[in-house]
Amino acid sequence: MDKKRSFGILMPLSSLPSPYGIGTLGKEAFDFVDFLAESKARVWQLLPLSVTSYGDSPYQSPSANGLNYYFIDLDTLKEEGLLKQEEIDACDFGKDPSLVDYGKLFLNRVPLLRKAFARFNKNDKEFTAFVEKGTYKEFSFFMTLKSLQHFAPWYEWPEELRNYTPELENKVLKENEEDYLFYQFTQFIFLRQFNKLKDYAHSKGISLMGDMPLYLAYDSVECYEHPELFLLDSNHRPIKVAGCPPDGFSPDGQLWGNPIYNWAYQKSTGYAWFNERIRQNLSIYDILRIDHFRGIAGYYTIPYGDKTARNGKWEVGPGFDLFKDKTDLPIIAEDLGFLDDAVKTLLRQTGYPGMKVLEFAFDGHPDNDHKPSLQTENYVCYTGTHDNETIVGYLSNLKENELEVYKKDVKEQCQLLSVPYRAANLKELGETTDELCLAAPTFLSILPIWDILLLDDRARMNTPSKLSSSNWVYRSLKEDFTKERAEKLAKLVLKYHRYKQD
Repeated sequence: MDKKRSFGILMPLSSLPSPYGIGTLGKEAFDFVDFLAESKARVWQLLPLSVTSYGDSPYQSPSANGLNYYFIDLDTLKEEGLLKQEEIDACDFGKDPSLVDYGKLFLNRVPLLRKAFARFNKNDKEFTAFVEKGTYKEFSFFMTLKSLQHFAPWYEWPEELRNYTPELENKVLKENEEDYLFYQFTQFIFLRQFNKLKDYAHSKGISLMGDMPLYLAYDSVECYEHPELFLLDSNHRPIKVAGCPPDGFSPDGQLWGNPIYNWAYQKSTGYAWFNERIRQNLSIYDILRIDHFRGIAGYYTIPYGDKTARNGKWEVGPGFDLFKDKTDLPIIAEDLGFLDDAVKTLLRQTGYPGMKVLEFAFDGHPDNDHKPSLQTENYVCYTGTHDNETIVGYLSNLKENELEVYKKDVKEQCQLLSVPYRAANLKELGETTDELCLAAPTFLSILPIWDILLLDDRARMNTPSKLSSSNWVYRSLKEDFTKERAEKLAKLVLKYHRYKQD
């Protein structure tokens, strides 16, 4: 990974402007690359590109490698003769251009893509080679079964389908070949469009940073087809599930519900499945952020069936054994949350950059290592992540005394890092926080798009451990990406030496 001092923007693909209900791999994505280039950014950070399911979270996907067909650009399919404009226009993708309506996408997107597939040449040599390679066979088989079962979770399927066997797979594929090839088509088209975007980003000197969730959903092809990878009982029910312990912010803790890996089994295979997962991700992205990295050092488990995380306990993870042959890979560790010596040791052993978040920094404690002046080079500095409030929302929700502490700390940090202190109102204080992020000593600073735009919590991407129709729905508008905004960012990037011409 290139460790030269640089700047990036966190922009979920789903949040791009688009007339079709969600951001896509089409023109607006290429326009955003232009905005990145004009802003002197070197990195575009994405959220997982996974297929979403119940709750709409890309961190709860039915497949570790299935790519979200909602992101396929419809205009490109039209240009290729696979769709007609009137077919696109007949679909209701939602009326509000600032929000994603997943319900309408679920009802309307797949039927439209099936029309495109009906016109697609299934004997195309590239496509047949893609299918034969088998990278997306498990995903396509599982989605074929899910569609036949009206997208119910696999553990609610009829008994004859609930237990995977190769014989069952062969029978389903033989009887439902068109459905199976349709889901292969969605992956083929996604990658064809994505690779064009990736090539364009590279032509502008921009790298794509992806995000790999540590855990998978229980309703996933991996749990269905490879139960040995997880701690499941003889009926393939989880024995324990993942979460976070209670703390000052959450008295019940966070109950995520993901099944726990059987690390003993994975070790016995030389971590073959996990190795392939990382390899697959790095075939798509230039840089890979691993979410909940602390779960590799030690992970919190909760008995299956508990309603809160109160009765959980910490267990020892695989640690450096999992990464001892991967220290040269371009990986960033999401090392937020409860950090004990085991996590810190793992970071040192791997050499991976960790993360610092300014929303955690300005609390009046002089030794808080999220403070920009205490950060070090081998980190990535953020104002906040997709799981945090927007910076303006965060400031708006501080109590009066907390806001005064925040301002005092920010003013002191501005003096230490030669950043002008401006705090006449909350947006101005948010701008000052953005600038401190760029001034930090870290090799990479990343601003989420909602903090660049100084939006309030209506633009918050996600509230963790909470099912909500306001999660994962934020979208930007075309008018957000002005030349003036790009030039303003570029000046700051140059001021803090985060851009060098190759």
